[in-house]
Amino acid sequence: MDDEKSSSSFSMGKSAQERGLPYVPECYFDSMDVATVPTIDFGRLKQGPDERKLVIEEIRTACRQLGFFQIVNHGICQTVLDEALLSASEFFNLPGSEKAKFMSNDVHNPVRYGTSLKDGLDTIQFWRAFLKHYAHPLADWIKYWPNNPSNYRETMGKYSSEVKKLNTEITETITESLGIGPNYISKKMEDGMQVITVNCYPPCPNPEIALGLPPHSDYSCLTIVLQSCPGLEIMHTGDSKWKQVPQLHGALQVHVGDHFEVLSNGLYKSVVHRATLNRDRTRISIVSLHSLGLEEKMGTAKELVSEENPGRYKKSSFKDFLNFLANNDLAEGKSFINTLKVDEKQ
Repeated sequence: MDDEKSSSSFSMGKSAQERGLPYVPECYFDSMDVATVPTIDFGRLKQGPDERKLVIEEIRTACRQLGFFQIVNHGICQTVLDEALLSASEFFNLPGSEKAKFMSNDVHNPVRYGTSLKDGLDTIQFWRAFLKHYAHPLADWIKYWPNNPSNYRETMGKYSSEVKKLNTEITETITESLGIGPNYISKKMEDGMQVITVNCYPPCPNPEIALGLPPHSDYSCLTIVLQSCPGLEIMHTGDSKWKQVPQLHGALQVHVGDHFEVLSNGLYKSVVHRATLNRDRTRISIVSLHSLGLEEKMGTAKELVSEENPGRYKKSSFKDFLNFLANNDLAEGKSFINTLKVDEKQ
């Protein structure tokens, strides 16, 4: 069984999770509390200026304290959510030969299927499979998405469009909460990147010693997550402990990403999170990552920089992150946001 311990033994399409091994190879090892997560009723934003002001303050507190919150009454109907999760599940249930059509280790590829992070290249393997595809402008990209299952493009396209609109609303509330106004970057975000990552975390025989994804923060401005069951854990800033995000039916999870940390000059922190596993059931998550255009740089808002509070971050783009990902192993603790921090001693 020694040959199973090397990550190089898991070639594309032959990862341990896809082969259904009855044990966890050592290269998957990772050696709980429930988080108290703010739940924001997004419908209250339309209940008059006084109620909107209260919601904006709740969002400000959540972004400062956790970099994370859940939203309800977000305007996306439950049928759209359920059908997107079902289509995702049906895709991962397809024969390996069908999924292999999209297999790629090139992180710059706009549509790709894989396992772990980068198949065969990771020092530590992760117990997941994923399908990643660009989603905006939808008309430009949807023709490259899987057409098996036959309704995948329709159901995932509908969800992508709805969550893209929701992202604009959330972005406006976050920049308003920073005191720089709701329209500060809304147009750039509307014209920017949307990447959908559909994750499948199969049942794991030893979930206590493996992970679906390593600890990381998202490169994005904003990440919106739909999950089928619990499994997401966040690093709680108060006590630096891992805590599981509770499942709330119909809710969507909102992550502050690295680029919003940069925009806010560190006032808001991108949330560090990881994906855990379950012995008995498969977890599906649909992750919608939103950022500026591929090569457009995000910098700190000049309104949030002063002599007493100098800029703490370099500018960067989504393309800069892809280059970082291509050349670094996230499992080794490499962090994109750390490469953006300005050395205060300089």
